[in-house]
Amino acid sequence: MTGSDTQEGLAGATSAVPLASVRRYFVGLLLALVMTGTAFGIVVWGGWQAATAMTVIVVLAVAQTLVHLVFFLNLGRQRTPVEIRAALLLAVVLIAIMVGGTLVIMSDLSHRMAAH
Repeated sequence: MTGSDTQEGLAGATSAVPLASVRRYFVGLLLALVMTGTAFGIVVWGGWQAATAMTVIVVLAVAQTLVHLVFFLNLGRQRTPVEIRAALLLAVVLIAIMVGGTLVIMSDLSHRMAAH
């Protein structure tokens, strides 16, 4: 194998990412940032009733999960039903772990702070 063969092989292996794919990731990133910024703004600047703010934040969280599944994991792109169910199950399990862990930590902190 000569040096030119190696260079040709490497050049073929590093083909450019299609612009449509990059654009899709960029749209997903923008949507995720907008939803994160909106939730952050609701909490920081307030002015919302607690129940309304919580409802909007939960809706934004679910929407952001769907954005991640569709734009970053390419869930809607010619997948079989088994792959879609596996991805959704993984998302549900991860959300349950994060929410459950957060509730356990907050409960423990509340209990420890009330003891003093």
